[in-house]
Amino acid sequence: MFEELMQLDKEVFLFLNNLGSPEWDAFWMFLTNKWSAIPLYVFLLILLYKHFGTKKLLFVVITVILLITATDQLSNFFKYGIQRLRPCYDPEVSHMVRLVKDHCGGRFGYFSAHAANTTALALFFTILFKPYYKFFGIFLIVWAIFVSYSRIYIGVHFPLDVLSGIAIGLLFGWLFAKLYIFAIYKYRI
Repeated sequence: MFEELMQLDKEVFLFLNNLGSPEWDAFWMFLTNKWSAIPLYVFLLILLYKHFGTKKLLFVVITVILLITATDQLSNFFKYGIQRLRPCYDPEVSHMVRLVKDHCGGRFGYFSAHAANTTALALFFTILFKPYYKFFGIFLIVWAIFVSYSRIYIGVHFPLDVLSGIAIGLLFGWLFAKLYIFAIYKYRI
């Protein structure tokens, strides 16, 4: 059963990865680049300041730092603990991968830190801004899905790596949002 799932994951990866074309490569490379989201983060900081003020803004920043640290380090723990090869290192599929980048990254890819981090941030801010902006969360979740898919498109993660990262991101985004809200009310920040 497990081997069939891994084989299906590789087949789905090859199908999705090979849908790519040179015309779209720059778009997906832009999305997958962590620095391309800086304008979004600046915009979120402005909104936070507008609705929460300086004290809560600083508390959100600290919470976000802890959130990203938690998802990122858990990803590293799983990558080195499970040691699932990235597609470009997997001898079964490496010769068929459409690798858009000049390098693949580390040898191991389970689970995608990009998917976990962006999904965690998207859900965290969706929950925080829900009282103020009804549909803003949809934009953030779509952004996280696009960033997550970009990892398959550029050839560095299998779909299960990405889906697992999304699941971890949803869990941690929800958990840290609830912890933030709890702390705000408990300590009257």
